[in-house]
Amino acid sequence: MDPLGLDGAWLHTPKIHGDHRGAFLEWFKQDALDRPMDVAQANCSISVRGTLRGVHFSDVPPGQAKYVTCVSGSVLDVIVDVRTGSPTFGEHVAVELDDRRRRAVYIAEGLGHAFFALSESATVVYLCSTPYAPLREHGVHPLDPALGIGWPSGVEPVLSEKDAAAPTLAQAADQGLLPSYADCLAHYASPGGHQVGPRGG
Repeated sequence: MDPLGLDGAWLHTPKIHGDHRGAFLEWFKQDALDRPMDVAQANCSISVRGTLRGVHFSDVPPGQAKYVTCVSGSVLDVIVDVRTGSPTFGEHVAVELDDRRRRAVYIAEGLGHAFFALSESATVVYLCSTPYAPLREHGVHPLDPALGIGWPSGVEPVLSEKDAAAPTLAQAADQGLLPSYADCLAHYASPGGHQVGPRGG
C-alpha cells in the first residue's frame, strides 16, 4: 500500500490476473497491514451519476476505519483530514476508484470520507471496523469552499437531505463535532485502534 499524504490514508493497487475467462485479484489482504483491521460490517452503496456522499466521520474513540473500493463504474473518492490539531487539518486527497484498476483506499478512524459517482451507475463496497452507530456519526458539507475539493464540473451534485444540511468545517469545529488528532493518535496506539500501514512500512 502507498501513503496518500494524510496520516492514516493509504492506497492499495492490486495485481490483476487476467486471461480469456476474465480476471482475479486480491482486493483486501489482512496480512498486508501492520495491524489487523477488525471487520464488523460490510456495506454496498449504489449511486447514479452525480451522487455525492459525505463528508462522513465518526467520534473517536471508537471511530470507524474503512477499506473502500468501487466494484462497478467509477467514483472520485475523497479523504479529508477533519482531526483538529492535525498538521494536515482541513486538507484532502482525491483518488479515482474504478472497475478497471480495482484500487482501494484505507481510511483510519477520525478521517472524513466522501465520494462522487462519475459513471452512470457506480457500486462502492467497503469494510468497516465498527458497526454503524447513528449517534456517533457526523458530517461536514462536501461543498464547503474551505475544503477546496475539486468536484467534477458539468454535473450537478446530488446530495441527501442530511448531507445538504451538514455544517461547514468551521461550524463543525465550533460545535465540537470534530475528532482531535491527539485522541486519534492515542486510539491508534491502543489495542483497539486500527490506524495501519503497509507491513514493514
